[in-house]
Amino acid sequence: MEKFIRTAIDLGKNYFQVHGLESEGGRSISRKVKRSRMHEVFSRIEPCRVGMEACGSAHYWARQLTAMGHEVVLIPPAYIKPYVKRGKNDAVDAAAICEAMSRPDMRFVPIKSADQQAVLMLHKTRELLVKQRTMAVNALRGHLAEFGIVAARGIGRVDELLALAEADAALPHIARAAVACMARHLEGLDLSLETMEEEIAKAHRQNPTSRLLDEIPGIGTLIASVTAASVPDPGVFKSGRDFAAWLGLTPRQNSSGGKEKLGAITKQGNRYIRKMLVTGATSVLRVVGKRKGALADWINALRVRKPERLVAVALANKLARICWAIMTTGEGFRTEMYVKA
Repeated sequence: MEKFIRTAIDLGKNYFQVHGLESEGGRSISRKVKRSRMHEVFSRIEPCRVGMEACGSAHYWARQLTAMGHEVVLIPPAYIKPYVKRGKNDAVDAAAICEAMSRPDMRFVPIKSADQQAVLMLHKTRELLVKQRTMAVNALRGHLAEFGIVAARGIGRVDELLALAEADAALPHIARAAVACMARHLEGLDLSLETMEEEIAKAHRQNPTSRLLDEIPGIGTLIASVTAASVPDPGVFKSGRDFAAWLGLTPRQNSSGGKEKLGAITKQGNRYIRKMLVTGATSVLRVVGKRKGALADWINALRVRKPERLVAVALANKLARICWAIMTTGEGFRTEMYVKA
């Protein structure tokens, strides 16, 4: 069997580039491997440390190689780029991954299970369906406005818009056919969305971490389930601030010469969770006047000094930190922090 101290794989569609290092400063091996031969090739390699970019199909191959006895680490692509020497090809990328994984301060991405990826697939499918529904509704509004048919904004007013179109005798027959087609399309999207949300709720009920997160104000079923599925190991974050930074909710630093200068939030990281956290925080602000406790006091004190939108983002940051604390400790949310007045 072949023996390497570490191996790196540059993933592709049909061919993978494998870079193996026999010893520190020693000879390296680089070869191209077909997808269908990956199991055969790595079954002939003694268990070693294997590194890959955290990209498409990386979690699948991480699970497969881990089952074969290898220690697999996933590295964010942005952390590999500085180790690319020159040019851009698969062999150079594999060598850069091999070098990056040897750094003592390198950060790695926890490997997700198949069930966690399945939950994330539900969320991504739901997000796609919501976008398609928004596009269809906007198109319908734009087309009917050309015939003088207008209704108030909001997804809840679509039925009213369709009723106006059906009652308008001046609307051409061809346009009516298009409206009927759009109506059927919207009905199908609504049914698909209901199915996705039911499946997400079912997965949420089966996950104890997700149920704990659901106790936090502003964190509903959707945010709780996607957060629990996206973070297999909260211990990779040293603190709640690191977790909030991973979501892009912390201020961007531009400090120099010992002088700290903070700007707007970075917006780097998981955009989907960040967007939902800000939405959840906005819903909390609407009812915080009827609440009392440490969290409500903190929000009210911040509202006196800062604009409403900035308070919503700051609250999203705090909710993210509370999520990390609950995932790390396994404790429930302390309800005395936020109760009805």
